[in-house]
Amino acid sequence: MRIALIHIAQETNDFNPVLTTLEDYRAFGIEEGAAISGDKRGTSQIDGYFDAAERWVSSVETIPVIRAWAVAGGRISREAFDFFQDKIRRGLEAAGPIDGLALQLHGACAAEGIDDVEGEQAELCRSMVGDDVPIVAALDHHANITRKLVDQCTAIVGHRTQPHDLYDTGRIGAELLFRIVAGEVSPVTAWRKIPLLSHQEQFLTSQGPMKIWFDRARAMEQDPRVLQASNYPMQPWLDVAEGGWSTVVVTDNDQALSDKLADELADLAWSMRADFQVREAVPVDEAVRMADQADKGIVVLSDTGDTVFGGAAGDSNVILESILRLGIDSKVLIPLISPATVARLAEAGEGARVTLPLGGDSAGAFFSPLEVTGTVRCVADGSRVKVGYNYQDHVDMGRVVVFDVGPATMLISEKRGVAGNLPDAYKAFGVDPVGYKAAVVKTASNFQYFAPIASQVIRVDTPGPGQSDVHGLPWARIPRPVYPLDTIEDWRQIDS
Repeated sequence: MRIALIHIAQETNDFNPVLTTLEDYRAFGIEEGAAISGDKRGTSQIDGYFDAAERWVSSVETIPVIRAWAVAGGRISREAFDFFQDKIRRGLEAAGPIDGLALQLHGACAAEGIDDVEGEQAELCRSMVGDDVPIVAALDHHANITRKLVDQCTAIVGHRTQPHDLYDTGRIGAELLFRIVAGEVSPVTAWRKIPLLSHQEQFLTSQGPMKIWFDRARAMEQDPRVLQASNYPMQPWLDVAEGGWSTVVVTDNDQALSDKLADELADLAWSMRADFQVREAVPVDEAVRMADQADKGIVVLSDTGDTVFGGAAGDSNVILESILRLGIDSKVLIPLISPATVARLAEAGEGARVTLPLGGDSAGAFFSPLEVTGTVRCVADGSRVKVGYNYQDHVDMGRVVVFDVGPATMLISEKRGVAGNLPDAYKAFGVDPVGYKAAVVKTASNFQYFAPIASQVIRVDTPGPGQSDVHGLPWARIPRPVYPLDTIEDWRQIDS
């Protein structure tokens, strides 16, 4: 069988005003054609696909089209959207006749003037391959499932864990596609849209209401008639006209069963809607004092409002301001994304003592610049920082400055990169996280990279594009009513 493979992914945060451009994709690498292959580390969706192809009972010829990924951020530019549409079109034209399409997307990507990027991409693919070629979309489980996406895809699969197991999703998507092409199964899909939002604090699938919801989906898949049962708690900061949580159930030619199970999963999520809203993050000053008084480090301070891995701009100075105002002496690591600050500090040079406004230069609706004085420790080229993140061995963070401000060691980068969320990002510039009392991470849930050296994690209730206070975000396009912004008795009362 001949299978075309497309992987394009970005997660959009509509409350971050900074556009995601092609340069952001290039910072993580754009590959085309024969350059695309599994890296054999078993960590990416591409790896999962290729391993499944190698193990399939009959020969699979893969025609890779494009592989592109950017860390979460603001909406993608129209230039980037058009670029990928052109690459999809040209790639599928060049592929010739195919038996199936493995479409690996995120599912929560929006562009300038376009709410549903993945729906548009799937529609383009369908127009290119025709009605008879199966398309299986493998998505992040924080995807926003839309009518267009469901209509264009033969089946949809999603991540089964948070933190995500990308390899697993690539594998199960590929295996399902191969079974469809081989005529072993005839998928039918049921999709339910739930008028529900939630912050990210209850998103881990290892505990709480999310574990209950996802465990039920896994139990459903024990029935051989169920090809995939997937839940989609849409990432909380996508302000789009068809937004909200979803469930998708794919069965082998049993529409009644698909409908029954999709309803059951939607009912279960709705029954726990208040549980998903439970907040655990503590006020900023309290969190800073807790970290300072901890018996040992490294205490991870999760800057929930400025979660770069959730698409925030990375320019919050809120935790730094608290540390300086409270007179905290414990050493702390803090990342910041600010091209202008990097330029100014780089011009001053290593060893310079500099006073300047820091932070608040991107997401001005949430943060204001904070005047600080510090010493430039290091100015370096961060265009090839060695990290182990997703399938990347290296990421491009642009120029990077290490800037000491009181007890804080600031890692300030031009580009988003991994935003100090991995210890390797500090080590690359001569900073060993071991020995620091605390580390601010710009993520609300991806603590696994610091886990081997962390003593505890404290969620900090910070403002920003990724904040837990969903009521305080400037919603403009999300369908209303939606819980918890509005009172709704039954999810079924909303016509999807």
